Amino acid sequence: MIKINIFLISLIFILNSCGFTPIYQKNKNLNFSIEKINYDGDREMNNFLKIYLDQFKNEKIKNKVSIEVNSIYQKTILSKDGAGVVTNYQLEAEITFLIKQTNKKIKITEKKIMDSNDDKFEEARFEKTVKQNFASSITNKLVSELNIN
Repeated sequence: MIKINIFLISLIFILNSCGFTPIYQKNKNLNFSIEKINYDGDREMNNFLKIYLDQFKNEKIKNKVSIEVNSIYQKTILSKDGAGVVTNYQLEAEITFLIKQTNKKIKITEKKIMDSNDDKFEEARFEKTVKQNFASSITNKLVSELNIN
């Protein structure tokens, strides 16, 4: 028993210091600052994007980026049961970013299948959480794309 405990503790210490870092970890070495953003499309999705993109404003960086955002959000019925009641939805967010300085378009799409819920309040709350997760993921992908260039 003591050997197992010692083995587990040493395994935890070895794996804890292996140098793993997430791909989308907040990068402090950004070579750009998002200066101006114009939003068009789904209001709630744009609000979440604004929250995440505002983190990348930095007055000290000289490379300023202006962006136009066009968001399209769709909730599509995938399947119904025998009585005609919806059982599954597909949630899809398609965001197009236009980088004004380079006139480059970046199109990012996120999809998720959601089960229908009898409690419509809980379903709406879950859908809002999914939108927020989409915005976070899309922002991380955009920042990675901008940081490469």
